[in-house]
Formats: sequence, structure tokens, C-alpha cells
Amino acid sequence: MRRSPWATLTVLALAQFIVVLDVTIVNVALPHIQTDLGFTADGLQWVISAYTLVFGGFLLLGGRAADLLGSRRVFVAGLVLFGVTSLAGGLAGSPGLLIAARSLQGLGGALLSPAALGILTVTFPHGRERNIAMGVWGGLAGLGGTLGVVAGGFLVDSLSWRWVFIVNVPIVAALVVATPLIVRHVPPHAGRRSFDALGAVLATGGLLGVVYAVVRAEPLGWSSAEVIGCLAGGLLLLAAFLVVETRIKAPLVPMRLLRSRALSSAGGAIALTGAAFLSMFFLTAIFLQQVRGDSALRAGVEFLPMGGAAIAAAVLATPLITRFGTRPVQTAGTLFSVAGLLLLSRADATGSYAGQIMPGIILFGVGIIAVSVPAQIAAVVDVTHTDAGAASGVFTAFQQVGGAVGLAVVTTLATSRTAHAIATGSSQSDALVAGFHRGLLVAAAFAAGTFLVTLLSPRLAPSPDQIAGAAAAA
Repeated sequence: MRRSPWATLTVLALAQFIVVLDVTIVNVALPHIQTDLGFTADGLQWVISAYTLVFGGFLLLGGRAADLLGSRRVFVAGLVLFGVTSLAGGLAGSPGLLIAARSLQGLGGALLSPAALGILTVTFPHGRERNIAMGVWGGLAGLGGTLGVVAGGFLVDSLSWRWVFIVNVPIVAALVVATPLIVRHVPPHAGRRSFDALGAVLATGGLLGVVYAVVRAEPLGWSSAEVIGCLAGGLLLLAAFLVVETRIKAPLVPMRLLRSRALSSAGGAIALTGAAFLSMFFLTAIFLQQVRGDSALRAGVEFLPMGGAAIAAAVLATPLITRFGTRPVQTAGTLFSVAGLLLLSRADATGSYAGQIMPGIILFGVGIIAVSVPAQIAAVVDVTHTDAGAASGVFTAFQQVGGAVGLAVVTTLATSRTAHAIATGSSQSDALVAGFHRGLLVAAAFAAGTFLVTLLSPRLAPSPDQIAGAAAAA
């Protein structure tokens, strides 16, 4: 039976849409989740971090599994896991159960996302058709991030926070039924089936240990046995990961890729950008609702100008990189990001949205895309064709992991500032504002770090196809 490639693209793009949607749709529900399930202020960030850490940690393993077991088979398995854990998250009755569901949901995303991309690349031949398909793929993914906050606000206000997870279930069910009918089977690669599952477990476990230590340092102090033990254990697991990667025949992360100056600097830039992005989203969603008293839906709508600014920046990035190269555009993006975060850090409980919030999120929206597009190009511009997929996976993992670790640092410092303000006699609202200000200043420091990384990056003159593909992916 002949299968339409454009119908296949619809299935794949919709799956990627919900994976990206789940990063942002939860943000506006966070205050309601905290109240209903009794999350502590420093524990709430795990609702985001558990998903992004596991997603980033297992992303490369998911791509390897798709190559060796067949992309369609792994895609469906990822969909099923994503749907079941979405339902589990919506029904969770305690913080621990929700965090566990979010972790497994991230694993589902790590399986289906690279498998979907693998199916797309074999469905559309290199050239104009693939560029169009990649544009649709990237555009719907970006739309998922933009609409997620509005959809989340609507679901929270009209139903409950649980529906930001349950809404995935009927979509996933429809995709599971449609995939065998629409998406053709992609045979697995021939050769020895070698999985670096140990590498994925060591990397993810190590990162979880480090993040947990950072979060627990605020209430317990850095000298506590629990914090020191978790930090030491996390670092030992990461060291073991590096040892395994240098000795295994089919490593999760080929060490030769990290010797690429372009990929290393791009990974550092996107990790810092991811840290600033997740932190800004997390803090601002809470600030709008708990300090300014906005509804979840209104808070979601108030994020829309950032999405519009990001789309405009993605359109402008292509001609600018063609004319000036990657480094100047990335530098300009860093300045926009830092300026946006500094403006947001001056917001208070009584100022107007148009005067205090909107200018900052617009500048930040322009900035993150102006950093992401050239970084995406740099990640793959000087690697061989056979390593391009692995390099792209490493780049995406940097983004997810950097975001999760950065969010842990920012929320810990923001929570500490809020607690100190309350202890010294400030009102709850003023204390939250103080924590919000400190958190955004730390996020601005992460964004500013991108400038230093950019100075170390090589000057690149990418081809038009590379620029167009990166703009779509960003």
C-alpha cells in the first residue's frame, strides 16, 4: 500500500508538537500543582527538571535504539510510554508520584523524538522536499512551545491542572492507531546490535545527583552529609560515564565529536541559553500568578509576545547569518537576551504588564532564537555526514541538560532569597518579588556567559541549506 509522505509528516509533526508542548504547558499550572499536591518551593522545579533531565539524558540512546530496532517500532513504543505516563501524571496524588511520571514521560519523549526525525529523513529525499518537511516539523514544534502556555492556562482555569497532562492521552491514542496505517516501516540498520544503555544511565544518574544536591543545599546547607554525598555520588557517576564512553565500541557520545571546537562551543552556548530560558519561564509564570494575581489563562496569553518575537527572529536569522556569519548574530542574540532578563528583573507587583513585563519577554524571545539558530548551525557544520545525527543529538542533549541544571541553580538561589526576606519581616508578596529579582539576575548571568562562549567559537560561513535547516529546527 502506497503511503503519502505528507500524511506521514502530519503524524510525525503532531508527535513532536506534543513533546515540545509538554515543556511549556506545565509552567502556568505550577502554582496550582504546588497548592494541590503540597510541593515545597524548592521541590516544585522537579516538575520541569525531571522531564528535561531524563529527556536529555536518554535522547542519544533513543536515537541509537531507533537505528538498531527500527524507527517506527521505537516511535510507537515512545508514544505508548508518553501517553501512559501522561495519564499517570494527571492522576498523581503526591509530589513523588508526579515526579516519577514526569521522569518516565521524558523517557518516552527521548524515544519518540529521534525516531520521528529518523523516519522523516528517509521519507523525504534530500533537497527541496526535505527542506519543506523540516520547516513544517520545526514550525509545529515551535508552535507547540508558544501555544503550550495558552493551552495550559485554558485547561487549568476551565478544568484543573491535571488536564495539562491528560490532554495528551487522546492525541497519543490517535497517533498510535494511525502510525501503522500511515507511516511505512523503516528497517533497522544491519550489523551488531550494541546499545550504550550503561552510558545513558550513568549520565542521567550523575546529573540527577548533582541537581538534587544543588536543590537540597538551600534548606540543608552545603556542608550537610546529604548534600555532600549526593554531589560526590553524582560527580562519580559522571566520571564513570566518561570512562565508559572512551572504552565502549559504540559509545553514546563519540568523544571525537567533543573535540570539535564548533560543536563544543555551540553546546556550551545552547546549555547556557537553555538554563536562562527554563528559569525565565518558571519564575515568570509563578510571578504573574502568585504576585500579580493573574489567572492561569491570562498568564499564558501574556507569554505570547515572546513567541511572536521568536518567530520573527527566526525569519530574520537566515539572511543575517548569510551576510555576517554565525558569531555576530549569536553575539547580538546574547545582548538581547541579557537585556530582556534585566528588564524583567525590575518588575514589581503593581507595575503595568505593558511597561514592565512585555518589553523584557519580547527582547528575550528575539535573543534566544538569535543564539539558537547559529549555535544549531555550528553544531553540525564541520562534522562528517555519518556523524551529523549524533552531533545534532549531542547538541539537543546539551540544551535539555543545561536547562535542567540551570533551573535548579536559579530556583535554589531565588528560594533562598525569598526565605531570607520573610525571615527579616517582609510580606509574602514582597519576599516573592525579591526571589524573582534574584532568580532573573542569575538567569541573566547564564545568558551573559553565552557571550564568553561565543568569543571562543570559530568563525563559520555555513551554506544556505544549513542555515535554512537550523532556522527551522530552532
